[in-house]
Amino acid sequence: MAQDVPAWFTAALAEQPEHATVDVDGVRITYRAWGPVDEPVTVLVHGGAAHAGWWDHVGPLLDGRVVALDLSGHGDSDHRDVYALETWAAEVMAVARAQGSTRPPAVVGHSMGGFVALTTARDHGAALAGAVAIDSPVREMSSEARAWIASHGVIPAPKLHPDREVILARFRTLPADDATLDFVHRHIAEGSVREVPASDGEPGGWRWKFDPRIFLRSRMEPEELAEAACPVALLRGDRGMATSDITDAVAERLGGHVPVTVVRDSGHHVMLDQPLALTAAVQAIIGEWRRP
Repeated sequence: MAQDVPAWFTAALAEQPEHATVDVDGVRITYRAWGPVDEPVTVLVHGGAAHAGWWDHVGPLLDGRVVALDLSGHGDSDHRDVYALETWAAEVMAVARAQGSTRPPAVVGHSMGGFVALTTARDHGAALAGAVAIDSPVREMSSEARAWIASHGVIPAPKLHPDREVILARFRTLPADDATLDFVHRHIAEGSVREVPASDGEPGGWRWKFDPRIFLRSRMEPEELAEAACPVALLRGDRGMATSDITDAVAERLGGHVPVTVVRDSGHHVMLDQPLALTAAVQAIIGEWRRP
C-alpha cells in the first residue's frame, strides 16, 4: 500500500530552489539553493551515483542559505575524464564561494559525499565552519582490490532503457532498506534519469544521469583522513554502513574530539527513511558551530 504523502514533504517540495551553475576547471557544476543570500551557507553533498535532488525535502527545512550541488559526473553537472575527492572538494568550495557570504560555510555530505566533506575539511578546513559526514564507511581498501581495479578498471557504457517508467521501476538504493519512504524514493528516482534523443539511426531512450567512471574513485581510505582546522561531526544510521567501529576509528584519526550521533531506526540512506530526524540532527550540529 502506498504511503500517504505528509504535509511537510509537500510543503518542502513547494519551496522551489534557485538553479545556477559555476565553472570549476572548465567543467560546469550545477546547483540548487534555498534561503536568503545574506545568511550563513550550508552546502549539501550527495552520495555516489546520486544527485542534488536527494536533498530537495531536506534543504528547505534547514536554516540560512542552503545549497545542494551535483558533483561532476552526477546529476546535471558535466562529466570529467578523471574524478578525485580533491576535485569534488574544490567544487564544493566553488559553489560555497558563489553565494557571496562573508561567513564560513558548513559542509554536509552523505556516504561518498561524506568522503568529500571530510576531504574538504582536510584541505580547506580553515575556511569552513565545520563538516558533517553522514554514514560514510571509511574502510581500508585491500591490495587485492587495488590490483583488481587496476586491471579491470574499464566501465561498460551505460545501458539505454526504452521508456521512462521502465527505468524508474529499476531504481534501487544500495544497500536496499525496506524502511525507505516510497514518496521520497519516487521523487529521487525521477531526478535520476535523462532522456537520450534518437540520432544517426540509433534509437533514443532513457539513461541514468551519473557517469559510471565515478566508481573508480569513490572510496576513502583511513590514511587519507587527517585532523582539520574546523570542527567535524559524524552521523550514522543504526542499520547503516558506517558501523560503530568504523566511526570510532574515523573519530580517532580525526583527533578523537569528534561527536558521533546515531539516527535511530535508520539505514544507510538516512534522508530516505528518517529525513526529519536527520534534519534536526544536522541543524543542531551546525547551529552549535555558529553560536556566537
